Amino acid sequence: MSAQLLGLHRPGDTRLHRLGAGVKLLGLMVAGVVVVVVRGPVPALGFLAVAVALLAWSGARIVATVRAMRWLLLTAAVLGAWTVWQHDWPRAVEVVADLLALIALATTLTVTTPVDEVMDAVAHGLRPLRRVGVDPEQVALAFSLMLRAIPTTLSLAEDSRHAALARGLERSPRALLVPFVIRVVARARDTGDALHARGIGD
Repeated sequence: MSAQLLGLHRPGDTRLHRLGAGVKLLGLMVAGVVVVVVRGPVPALGFLAVAVALLAWSGARIVATVRAMRWLLLTAAVLGAWTVWQHDWPRAVEVVADLLALIALATTLTVTTPVDEVMDAVAHGLRPLRRVGVDPEQVALAFSLMLRAIPTTLSLAEDSRHAALARGLERSPRALLVPFVIRVVARARDTGDALHARGIGD
């Protein structure tokens, strides 16, 4: 899996691009509930087909997206094998197809919607909760930081793996994990310092 999976926004003029970020977020939430609640391998494969069609319609480069998802696909295969062992084939097909459908739908959202618009929609949707002490802007900022941190963390993991390979230590967990953890912590501290310098989170 790489940072590309998170769907760098691709400008376009499709109906998906023209829909408001709030509508797409709500649609993603409803679709997620439906995918999880509806049981059976046949509906799951149907959901996956629809999700892939939407992703293709969004203008995402399918080949590049699949390449970016290679580690996730491997994880899904392992999950499917484990589900077969614990349950049966129909259940495994349902679990894997549901997972991939949700990822494809989320990627479609990020491909067709700039992150700033998603954050504005989150803040707008949370405004009614201001009465009970929720700060919509702070929640939206946290959500934005989380989204931006995922590809950054994946990139740091890839850099650490390449560094270990260059030293011939690709089989050493310590050579992989220690530099990775140090880099992640350093990036988190830099982010915290930048926010503090702007008076955010004081």
